[in-house]
Amino acid sequence: MLLGNLTRDPEIRYTPKGTAVTDLGMAINRIRTGDNGERIEEVTYVDVTLWGRQAELAGQYLGKGRPVFIEGRLQLDQWDDKQSGQKRSRLRVVGENMQFLPGGGGGNGGGGSAYESEQSSQDQPSSSAPSNQGGAPANDFDNDDDDIPF
Repeated sequence: MLLGNLTRDPEIRYTPKGTAVTDLGMAINRIRTGDNGERIEEVTYVDVTLWGRQAELAGQYLGKGRPVFIEGRLQLDQWDDKQSGQKRSRLRVVGENMQFLPGGGGGNGGGGSAYESEQSSQDQPSSSAPSNQGGAPANDFDNDDDDIPF
């Protein structure tokens, strides 16, 4: 489960059989308190791949800086670098469920977090992560766009 902001606009591609696919870049912020009481913010960048209808919805409604919640699985890609001949690998998330979140918006950058909560000095994660049982984007927030299909 990942909660963060997009680092770039999604670009939809299609497989030869017509299946939509898009790669998202996400910035996931973590705020914790250091040993001396100072506030420390850490950012982790994650690549996420979405397929099918979720890829189409992401391409249509999401943009750089927009907060999103993704549930998915890890996938390790391995290949031989053609230039150096070295083995290469990359860990990515294959998104299985996506939920749009209020806030953010296209073009406002990706540095902030829609989910900034102080964590205790024991670094315990917050238990208020949203859930999406049905797999479709949630519609539990006000949105001015009347043409969103959910």
